[in-house]
Amino acid sequence: MNTFFSIVVPVYNRPEETRELLESLQKQDFQKDFEVVIVEDGSSQSSEEVVNRFREGLNISYYFKENSGPGDSRNFGMQKAKGNYFIILDSDCILPKQYLSEVDKELTKEFVHCFGGPDAADDSFTTIQKAINYVMTSFLTTGGIRGGKKAVGKFQPRSFNMGISKDAFEKAGGFGRIHPGEDPDLTFRIWKAGFETRLFPKAFVYHKRRIDWNKFYIQVNKFGMVRPILNKWHPGTAKPTYWFPTLFMLGLIIAMVVAMAGLILPLLLYAFYFLVLFLDALIKSKSLIVALLSIFALLIQFTGYGIGFFKSTMLLNFSNKKPEELFPKLFFKKK
Repeated sequence: MNTFFSIVVPVYNRPEETRELLESLQKQDFQKDFEVVIVEDGSSQSSEEVVNRFREGLNISYYFKENSGPGDSRNFGMQKAKGNYFIILDSDCILPKQYLSEVDKELTKEFVHCFGGPDAADDSFTTIQKAINYVMTSFLTTGGIRGGKKAVGKFQPRSFNMGISKDAFEKAGGFGRIHPGEDPDLTFRIWKAGFETRLFPKAFVYHKRRIDWNKFYIQVNKFGMVRPILNKWHPGTAKPTYWFPTLFMLGLIIAMVVAMAGLILPLLLYAFYFLVLFLDALIKSKSLIVALLSIFALLIQFTGYGIGFFKSTMLLNFSNKKPEELFPKLFFKKK
């Protein structure tokens, strides 16, 4: 397939992030033509002025629309795009200069209608950003559950770094209104439409995730609430491993209780797991502080996700209401 890339980026009140992303796109070593489509999702802080600075160096278009969520904005951008292969990026990503060349190399070697790439922590990231990046990507945490190089099951791309052919986009129907969760929902529909997905390990991005601990908890809590909804919509995709964070935190509480009664073995097993996690984070980050914060980040991740997953599972199984009625904040309204 002779591919022409359209890079689609939804933006919401992030002009500075947009500038950094466009700078990294301008520095690509890719020799073929590509276009950039910026979709302003009803922002009060416009990125149009930033976009205009890059018009001479990039083939770029800018659209402003009413706020309807990132999924709908990506659909809007892909409908406006001129390419036959879309690359979806979040505005808080920065690309290494070889990113597009690596994508093109993978597609030339073995074409696939949908791919995802990993995210990495740049040296400029804060210690909190690096710790959160670690727990979001490590096989020792939920990185293995969602699908990766050494993952449990098929790879599930994420829309901060995702490619999809125009053909797959049209046949799968694009992103839905749920958020978060629009990524795996689309992936499952892509599979049902007969297309495959694959990880491009060298097509990584630096994903900043500009969030603090409280925002991180809210984010992973929503991830947990979304998963049972996706299991209900796509029954064949449900896995026992999705219960892991909930059972992990419940087991930790039980381990601490029985330790006070003199039975310390369960708590020692947890201590061993935390030690392995700490050493792995230390080796990968080369930072003692990041490794220590990674344990704290893991506890926030598993607590937030676990509570969200359990709450959502109970409500969906013991209520006659639809997910949109039970969890209205997880769905953008139709425009």
